[in-house]
Formats: sequence, structure tokens, C-alpha cells
Amino acid sequence: MDDVTRIPVPGDRPYDVLVGRGLIEALPELAGGAVRAAILHAPPLKERAAAVADALSAAGIRPLPIEVPDAESGKSIDVAARCWDELGAAGFTRTDVVVGVGGGAVTDLAGFVAASWLRGVRWIPVSTSLLGMVDAAVGGKTGVNTAAGKNLVGAFHPPAGVLCDLGALETLPADDLVAGLAEVVKCGFIADPAILDLVEGDPAAAVDPRSPVLRELVERAIRVKAHVVGNDLRESGLREILNYGHTLAHAIEKNENYGWKHGHAVAVGVVYAGELSRLAGRLDDATAARHRRVVSLLGLPVSYPAGAWPDLLAAMRVDKKARADTLRFVVLDGLAKPGILAGPAEETLIEAYRAVSA
Repeated sequence: MDDVTRIPVPGDRPYDVLVGRGLIEALPELAGGAVRAAILHAPPLKERAAAVADALSAAGIRPLPIEVPDAESGKSIDVAARCWDELGAAGFTRTDVVVGVGGGAVTDLAGFVAASWLRGVRWIPVSTSLLGMVDAAVGGKTGVNTAAGKNLVGAFHPPAGVLCDLGALETLPADDLVAGLAEVVKCGFIADPAILDLVEGDPAAAVDPRSPVLRELVERAIRVKAHVVGNDLRESGLREILNYGHTLAHAIEKNENYGWKHGHAVAVGVVYAGELSRLAGRLDDATAARHRRVVSLLGLPVSYPAGAWPDLLAAMRVDKKARADTLRFVVLDGLAKPGILAGPAEETLIEAYRAVSA
């Protein structure tokens, strides 16, 4: 474990996020005291899950590999129930540990399985995607999707620690790497403008998995999230700012039956949020325009079909950030100055959508 960065996540149950290469050897310490370790993974990550199993076995911890469907198709109650059945058959106890090896969908599922088994057992995300590293694996939000929407069933359950092995990014499809950068850019607009400067200064390095620029982007985004979630685990206030761009993004994902990558939806959502901030009189024109420029530099989408608006609006009304019948959006009152816009006029919402409608 050479050149490892430890990023602390404060709170009632503090833990560290480890960023570097060759981090699997840190697993036994995080799983210390466990007799068994359930290792949830999707089929493409069978080899990496096997390496995790070997490391745990060498430490005297019995591995229980559980293969789950890839991506969002694995984030369902049916899949979670199958995992619970396997834990029950293995005699899983409260001192055992669940390990999620994969992207954000697998770690969300693993965390939810751990949160709900015996009312909460330890879990460790071993994140293999950029999106997972900077978003899903950090913060203790776990959950599954339902027919009503994304992540509507879940629990707040902080992990024992998070492993972000940058070596995994070198085998990640380029499209997935770029998609993950949407969450990084979001962190730039809400809290750390240096992220935006890095992307604008060298877009090619930002998408190079071996570049020090990408590592700095990952670490900066994790620090933003660690600060926010450490001060607001249960999304009662500050944590809402992490949903910048996500109200429209989740609606797009639902409209696409989760066929769109989360990062692609967030990219469109961030551009929309910037425009909504401007139209609400909260943000200057130049910063609003910067959203589209930065997102475009990375090759991320900035538009969605115009005719989809009625379905998107309906989906936004059941978003978990809404209060009763009032839509709420995270907006900007300036660069790195997030705020809340509650109950905007429908005409304003429509006008902002025109800016991202194809």
C-alpha cells in the first residue's frame, strides 16, 4: 500500500476513505473480528472479488462470495432478499462483515443488505468505479430502487471504511470513467472551484486514469463529500447540497428505466440546475454558462428530449427532496455558495428545461 491518502469522514461513527493502489491488504484490519465475510460482486468483477476473498481467507476470515446482477438491475428488493437468504444459510452473525466489490450500484446494495441484516452489521465498500469512489461509497447512504423511483428504500449506515483503489480505474470502460466525473464536477460547483479549474486546464488529463490530475480530482471530490456527510449523516440540512443537479437527474433515470448512466443524467441535471439558478435570479450569467462549458469539455451530455418534460415533472414531484407538494431544488447563489429554491413557478422550470432540451 504505497502512497495511500487517508481522508477522514467525521461524525458519530467516523471512518477513513483510503485512496491509492493495492489497497486490498487493508481489508483484514477493517474486517477484524469477523468470522465470515459476504462478498457481493457483479459478474464482471469475479476476479477482483476472488482477490478480496483470498486476502480475507489469509487473515482467517471465511469468504462467502455472492454474485449479483450488474449495475442498477442489482439494486432491487428481490436481489437483497436473495442475499439475506444466503446470509441466513451461512449463519451470519452481528460480528461478521459484508463487503461490496464494484461500482455504486453494488456498494449501495451491499450497504443496504448490511444495514438491514440483524438491524445492522459492518460493511466495507471496495469501490471499482469513479462514480462509486467519489459518490456512492462515501457517506453511509444505502438503498435499492423500486417501481416508484430510485433509492426510495434504504438506510443511513456508515461503513467501517472505504477502499478506493485507483488501479481499478485503469480497466474501467472510458465511458464509465467520464460518467463518474459528473459527480466530481458537481462538487466543484457546490464547494471546491479548484476542481473546475483542473478540468478546464487539462481536460485530457482529467479522463486519464493514470494521471495525477485525475487522482487530485478524486481526492478533492471525496474531501467535499466527507466534510458534508460528516456534519449531516441523515440529510437533515447541509447534506442536501450534494443533490445539486440530482432532482432532474433522477427523473431522467426513471424515465429511461435506469438505462442511462447515472453520471450522464447528473451532467444534464447540473446544467439544468445552473440555468434554474440563473433564472431564479440567484446566479450570474457567466457561472451559469460555465456549467455547460465544463460538462462539455469532458464529453458528457448536456441535453435531453424536449417532449419528455411532462414525464420528468411528474417524476420530480415524488423525488425524496420534495416536501409535501412543494418541489425543492438545490441551486447556487454564486460559485460554491449552494442554497435551496422551494416551490419555483412552473414557467421558470419549463424555461430552464428549454436550455437543456434537444
